[in-house]
Amino acid sequence: MKKKLDLVSLAEHLAKTQSKARRIVAIVGAPGAGKSTFSEALQVELSGRVHSDLLSMDGFHFDDIVLNARGDRSRKGAPHTFDVKGFATTLARLVQDNGDEVAVPVFDRSIEIARAGARIIKPEARLIISDGNYLLLDDPSWIPLQNFFDLTVFLKVPEQELEKRLFARWKAFGLSEEEIRVKLEGNDLINARLVLRSSRPADITINNGVSRP
Repeated sequence: MKKKLDLVSLAEHLAKTQSKARRIVAIVGAPGAGKSTFSEALQVELSGRVHSDLLSMDGFHFDDIVLNARGDRSRKGAPHTFDVKGFATTLARLVQDNGDEVAVPVFDRSIEIARAGARIIKPEARLIISDGNYLLLDDPSWIPLQNFFDLTVFLKVPEQELEKRLFARWKAFGLSEEEIRVKLEGNDLINARLVLRSSRPADITINNGVSRP
């Protein structure tokens, strides 16, 4: 809890005192770590202090049409199934901070598809809270993104807890236990382990809780 309160103060200070330029905070963690919920809560905490907005890596999923053509549909969510260069371009536009609105894509989890231009980040946004699995990945394709981040936060969750949360997520979509196990073992847990083992150190690490049984 204390680290979260410290993060709110640090993010506010970052946005207000270092310069007038827009700043970006990266919220990083494995699938199921609670990045989106944490980012939204941070934005609420900052309301009234700093004009902030959200940008999720998930909006840059390649469409299923592309993944099917490449034979990658079953690995959707792995690093190579994202438009990382498109994400970098959007971050660059936000950092440029030239007074223009920036349209950004949003991932619609109900249909597992990204919607292009689904949200507008307005010029007055001084702080961008960007979340994603691979924002600190020690990989040549992803490392360039890290130049855009002014502060990085890693949400630490034990692998066993991640598995529990991911199972519950897919169950809520009506999948059978067998279907869920295929998704977990064939994709989700592979991605989670990659994040846990191959992410560069963050500026701040926060233990993001363990749900009760």
